[in-house]
Amino acid sequence: MSPPDQHRVVVRRAENPGDMGWIVMAHGEIYAEQFGWNTDFEALVAQIVAGYATCHDPTREAAWIAEVDGRRAGCIFCVADEAPGVAKLRILLVTPAGRGLGVGTRLVGECVAFARDTGYERITLWTNDVLTSARRIYQAAGFTLAGEEPHHSFGRDLMGQTWTLDLGQGARIRAGSAGSDQIRSGPP
Repeated sequence: MSPPDQHRVVVRRAENPGDMGWIVMAHGEIYAEQFGWNTDFEALVAQIVAGYATCHDPTREAAWIAEVDGRRAGCIFCVADEAPGVAKLRILLVTPAGRGLGVGTRLVGECVAFARDTGYERITLWTNDVLTSARRIYQAAGFTLAGEEPHHSFGRDLMGQTWTLDLGQGARIRAGSAGSDQIRSGPP
C-alpha cells in the first residue's frame, strides 16, 4: 500500500445516488469475509439504512461516506437515540483499501463533532469485541466501555459492547426537536 500522503481522502455527506446501497453491500461482503457473519448482519444494516433513508431528521441526524482516491472506502451514521439528548453512532465501516489512512478516525471525528454541534449531551454506540480496530478508534476519541453482554447473532457467538462519550455539560438538543419519537431498529 502507498503511504497515506499519496492518497486523497475525502469525507462527505452520504447523499449521492448509490451511497445507501453501497453501505449495505459493503457491510455484508466485508463482515462475511473477515468474520464469517451471515446475511442476518446485512439485513440489520439494511434496516438501519432504510430507516435513515426514509425518515431521518436532517437537523439532528447525518451520515457520511469516506472516499479514498475517489472511491467509497468507509461510512458512519449519527442518529437520534430514543433517550432525549443522546445520539447514536452507527455502522462505522472502513474497507480494507481505506485502512491505515486515518479514514475511521476521520469518520468518528465527523460524527462526534456533528453530535456536539447539534447539541447532544452524550453519544453511544453498540459494537462487538471482535472489532478491535474500531474499538481502538472509539477509545482514542474518548468513548468508554459502559457494558458488555454475550449474544448469538450473525451466525456467531459474540460479546456485544456498549460505549459512551459525554459531550459536555449543558449541551441541549435544538428547540423543537427534543420531542421526536423516531424509533431505530436493531441493536442499541
